[in-house]
Amino acid sequence: MNQTAETHAIAATLVPEERRMEILPRYFGKHMIRGEIAVYTAMESLCDTYRGGFWDYIELSNDTFYMTPRLDSPLTICCDGNGYAGEMSNDAAGIVATLFAHSTPWRGQWKT
Repeated sequence: MNQTAETHAIAATLVPEERRMEILPRYFGKHMIRGEIAVYTAMESLCDTYRGGFWDYIELSNDTFYMTPRLDSPLTICCDGNGYAGEMSNDAAGIVATLFAHSTPWRGQWKT
């Protein structure tokens, strides 16, 4: 039997400055501060050299988003949980940190 898979490209768009204030409430609901801190905390646990900074918000065409630190150089990421150790772009590291934040124990409460 021949099956074909249909693929759809997902577009990523940098959230402009004038829309930043609406992003966290939209995706984390009343837990927006907890969600934002969870992303920062995830990055701190994944990258020994991360010391904070400005983050951009990226919206995706599949109605999701992620946060990415605004940095010029790659980050060294180490994840004891799965054995990964290596360099990632700030964009890739931001995706990972946002996914880690969404896997925290309170993740099911974001939209309530």
